[in-house]
Amino acid sequence: MSVVVRRLVAFIAALVLAVEAVGIVIINVVLGTVVKNQDMSLAGTDPGAMSKGTWVLGGVSGLFLLLCAALLVLTGARDRAPGRVARTVLICCAVVHGVLGALTVGLVGWPAFAWMMVVLGLIVLALVAYGPEGAAPDAGRKAGPGPEPEKPAAPAPA
Repeated sequence: MSVVVRRLVAFIAALVLAVEAVGIVIINVVLGTVVKNQDMSLAGTDPGAMSKGTWVLGGVSGLFLLLCAALLVLTGARDRAPGRVARTVLICCAVVHGVLGALTVGLVGWPAFAWMMVVLGLIVLALVAYGPEGAAPDAGRKAGPGPEPEKPAAPAPA
């Protein structure tokens, strides 16, 4: 994969994750406000605790997505594979998108599933595009002709 395509994929994935972070925070703030204003309770849980929990979850989710976006921007700017910790964070982000994508089919619908799969694909493509050095398909082969094919010990029966 060329350098231009690798960088472009990393930057587009970072932009998409940043937009998603803003959207997640807004959705959680709205949900927390609705829970607080409607004085909703689930199995006797305090509505104030539920609304604060929703706001905290939105903030933490937004920060996690922004961290992933920043890691992808650094990956694209340096044109180097992310380090071990950064790769682990991005893999966790991809797994979360896969699981949430599977849940959104039934809860939200197919367009939301498609969106989650596009984001998952961008993250995975950014990770795969910056594979380890020397991982080319022919890196393990020796130069020159390959080994002779095996000849049968006896002729085939007639």
